[in-house]
Formats: sequence, structure tokens, C-alpha cells
Amino acid sequence: MQKMILGLLLAAVSISPSRAIEVARDIPFHGAIQLKVDATDSVHKIFRVRETIPVQKPGAMTLLYPQWETGSHSPTQEAAPLAGLVITAGARRLEWRRDTANPFAFNLTVPAGVRELEIEFQVLPALYGPKQIPPGMLMLPWQKVALYPAGWFIRNIPVQAQLIYPQGFQFATSLETAEASANRVSFKPASFEELVDAPVYAARHFRRIELTAAPALPVRLNLFGDSDEALQLPSELVDKFRAMAAAVPRLFKSQHYRHFDFLMSLSDVMLSGGGLEHQESTEINVSAGYAHNPGEQMFMANLMVHEFTHSWNGRTRQPADLWTPDLNTPMRGSLLWVYEGQTEFWAHVMTPQLGLRTVQQALDALAVDASLMSNRLGRQWKSLQDSTVDALYMPGKAAYWRDWQRREDYYPEGVMLWIDVDMLLRELTGDRKSMREFAAVFFGGGNNARAITTYTFADVCKALGKIAPYDWTGYFNARLNAHDDIHLLDGLRRGGYRLVYSEQPTEFFTQYEADLGGMDLSASIGLVVGKKGAVKSVAWEGPAFRAGISIGARLVSVGQQPYTDDLLKQAIKAAAVSRQPIALTFEADGATRSVNIDYVGSLRYPRLEAIPGAADRLRQLLTIPI
Repeated sequence: MQKMILGLLLAAVSISPSRAIEVARDIPFHGAIQLKVDATDSVHKIFRVRETIPVQKPGAMTLLYPQWETGSHSPTQEAAPLAGLVITAGARRLEWRRDTANPFAFNLTVPAGVRELEIEFQVLPALYGPKQIPPGMLMLPWQKVALYPAGWFIRNIPVQAQLIYPQGFQFATSLETAEASANRVSFKPASFEELVDAPVYAARHFRRIELTAAPALPVRLNLFGDSDEALQLPSELVDKFRAMAAAVPRLFKSQHYRHFDFLMSLSDVMLSGGGLEHQESTEINVSAGYAHNPGEQMFMANLMVHEFTHSWNGRTRQPADLWTPDLNTPMRGSLLWVYEGQTEFWAHVMTPQLGLRTVQQALDALAVDASLMSNRLGRQWKSLQDSTVDALYMPGKAAYWRDWQRREDYYPEGVMLWIDVDMLLRELTGDRKSMREFAAVFFGGGNNARAITTYTFADVCKALGKIAPYDWTGYFNARLNAHDDIHLLDGLRRGGYRLVYSEQPTEFFTQYEADLGGMDLSASIGLVVGKKGAVKSVAWEGPAFRAGISIGARLVSVGQQPYTDDLLKQAIKAAAVSRQPIALTFEADGATRSVNIDYVGSLRYPRLEAIPGAADRLRQLLTIPI
């Protein structure tokens, strides 16, 4: 009887089977998608979308909502914010079914004779996310507000986009404007691929600064802030950005963009400190006080150069397994140590040449990276090559034990790797050639076209081999798959420097701690301590770890005195003299505990020290203008 009832219940439930989604093909798409986004609701921050999609043939059809985002190299787009989806053909409403195995796919059947689909939906804000958009500002990533039909390379799908934004706002994007009036703008047709690579920023407080004098290939700095005061960048800083706009194309011997737009938010409401790359624009997010904070300008200097450089390394030239024909085909990141690591290498190299950092600040920044990677115990089980898979499963997720888990270490360890490649090229060629030759040949070579080309591991090794014959395949394989740090700092050594530690932090390290939001004692007792003694990080198997302190604990006393950061530092320094353990009391898991940390090495802050008698190639790298 029970089996009969269960069978009747199952029969009554209509289960839509998963449909095989049509594979993207490099074939023409007839007609153009019409996309209209109403972003005027700055109170609720809801995007209201109307979309018209030309029908290519009747019958089964799948519409896709983008899942994979090029800037994160991962499936970071969420399906949940898309709501209110209605699809019609003329006056007839068409039923759709979300794919049971893929929530980003919407299956429907198009009747014969239907020439276009009318689509309506809304994109709802992530109200409780870490990144809030203030009422006076707008950020529009097009991949959040568009569906596209499965079965075509998105570079072949034309889109005619229109945006309505709040009254009193001004906007910027790398898209070409066709017509604009009041708070409405229509853009010239672009492929779906170009559209999602060209976000729109808009704000009530806006300022545009031309970074180049040449009208043919303009580079513009578009500022969007919480206030007009936030947009008043010092003239000397703007001059350095102008120097960057000239130096980076000179390095790569090419300018593939029609124009380039920096989209910079200066806000204390939005999450600051990050950036996203695009071929003809880039997103930079800093604090509202950036214009008046030289320390933040110095610390964030790499970000500006890094994201601009990505227009060459990453967007115009892409790793072959990162490129996909659409935004729902999985990406692979086996070459992120080139894509991100080498891009960050160039940022370290160029910031002192542009005056965005002093040479000493640049050396101190490299010391921080070198120290972080030297203390990565996670290398014992997780290689640098394996860390390139992080983009598939770690974005948006916390990695509390980062030195053991490793997370996106292809950035800082990639810097150490490419410094060594540069120094090795200099050794092999008698200081006649370096990574500059690689940049010109690999990313330029006189090619100014906007067309995207891809590269492989073999291509990288082949290009280096033309500059200096060497077993580059064996060289990279040994380092990418290593489970020790034997070769980690070879580049610094070849460049004439070694990593050392002192009791006094450098200027850069102090700013690094400010950005980190905590006192970093990782290289000594193995703790990062935030406000009011909150333990933010614990070094894996470090002194504090072995003493029984974990993440989330709160330090309440040092010895017999109430906890302060200065008191803990004093205790660490005193322990180096007395050779006695450091007594700490902390609260965790609803209890109070006292422990003794067995550490007698004093404070340790990283810096680079010149090796006596060695050629100072590293300083040459940081100072000789591009």
C-alpha cells in the first residue's frame, strides 16, 4: 500500500529532465540582442531588465545566465539575484523550465513563426554582502543583467545596449556611445564578449582626467567618489599616472585599445583595495581618503600598474585554457602564475620607475612577498602549480589557515619566480637581455590589433628560449611542482640580495599592517592580532599554535597586565633577552585560558639586505627606465 501511494505521488509530480545544452559553435548569429537596463532605483538598488533576443530557429532553445567571470577566473556569478523572469513571444507568454542540473540554464520551446523573444527580469542586490553600493554611485557589470542563447561563441552575438541611470549621475565605460541625453545612454553595437568586458561606473560625484595628450588613443582616469573632495587627487600623483599611461605601452611595444578608461571608485561604503581587469578599461576601488593619504597611495601603487598591465597580459593575450567561447563553459587556470604572477612582477618593477614608490619602498614590498612565501608550510603538500586551481574553488570563501591551505600564491610566489627568470636572462646574456625583451616579443611585436590571442606553456618557454637558450621547460616544472623552498629566493640572490629580519618594521610593512587590519607577528610568535586583541590568524605549527591559541580567540592579558599591542611587542623583545616563555591569557570558546608561548627570537620584520660584493642587478631592474 505504501509503495502504491509513493508511486502515485511521484507520478503527480512533474519533473523536468535536464536537457543537453547546445555546445557553443563559431558560427554567425543573425540579428542583434536589444538590451535595456533601468538602474534608476538607487534606493532599492534593483536593476530592471528588458531584453529582445532574435530567434534563430524554432524548437528547443536554452538561454544562459553567465556563471563564469573573467576577472575572477571562476564561477563567481550567483544565480539567486535573477528574479521575475518572464519570456513572451508577441502577446503569448512562453513557459520556461530551469535546468534541473544547471540553475544558470533556462529551457524553453520556441513556436514556429516566432521571430524574437521579449524577456523581462530583475537583478536584486546582495544586501548583506561585504560590498555595498552607496546611493550616490552605480556599478554595472553587464554579465549580471543579460541572458544569451546557448550554441554560439559570444564574440559572434551582437548586442545593442541601453542604460537608464539616476538623474544627476555621470558615467564612464569603455563602450562607445551612440546617443546620450539626460540620464539615458545608448551604446554602439558590441559583441556580447565585448559588452561583458566593459562595465559601467556612474556617480553623482564624478571627475575625468585625461592621462594622454594624443587624441587617437586616449587614456582616461574616471573618478567616482562619496564626495567631490574625495576626487581631488594631488597633481603630482596624476603626473605619475600620466607617466604610467605612456610607460606600459612602451614596455609592451603595442597599444591595442581604441581608448582606455580607468574606472576608480573612492568610497568608504564600497569594499576598497581591489581591482578587476578588462581589455579597454579597469576597475580600481580605493578608500574615500585615498587622495589625501600618501601611505595608501604608496601601498596601492601596484594595483594601478597591475590592472593596466592586464590589458596586455590576460585580456589581449590570454592563457589558452582560461579562454572560453562563452561564460558558462568552465575555465582552467594552469598559467595563472604567468597571467597574475608576471603581471604583479611588472607592477613591482614599474612602481619605483614611475615614482609611485621609492626604490627602498619597492625593495621592502618585495621583502614582504619573500617573507610570506618563505613561511608557506603548505608548500609541503600543495605546489605552486596546484595553487592555480584555487580560482575554481576558493573565491569568496575564507582561507583562515592561509599559510597551510595556500590561497592564490601564484601572485607573490609568481613575483619571486619571474624575478629569477629576469636575473637568469641577465646572467645567460651577459646583462644584455632581460624580461623587457620578453615583454616586447610576447605581448607586443608590433601587434596593435584588439583581437584576442592565446598562449600556452610551450609558447612561454619558446619565447624565453629565443632570448636566451636554456631548458626553460625543466626550469619551470622544477619550480612549479616543488614541495620545498630551495629555489624560492634564487632571484633575490642572483639580484644581489637576501631576506633578513630586524626588530623594526619598514615603512612599507607598517602600511601593510594597516591594510591587513592587524598587527602582524607571523614571523615571530605566529599571530596576526586585530582590534581589541582579536586573533585574526595563527601560523600553522608556529609558537602560538603549539601553545594552544586559535583563530577567534581574544587576548586579554600579557603576563599580569591587561593586553595591548605594545605590551605584547615588549614581551616578545624581553623574551629574547630573558630566554623565558611569553605568558598570555586569552578567551576562547566561552572559557579563559593562560598559556606560555615558547619563543625567544624577538620581533622579526622582513627586509632585503644587499649581499656584500654581489652585483646589484635587482636595483638595476627597479631603476632603469622602461
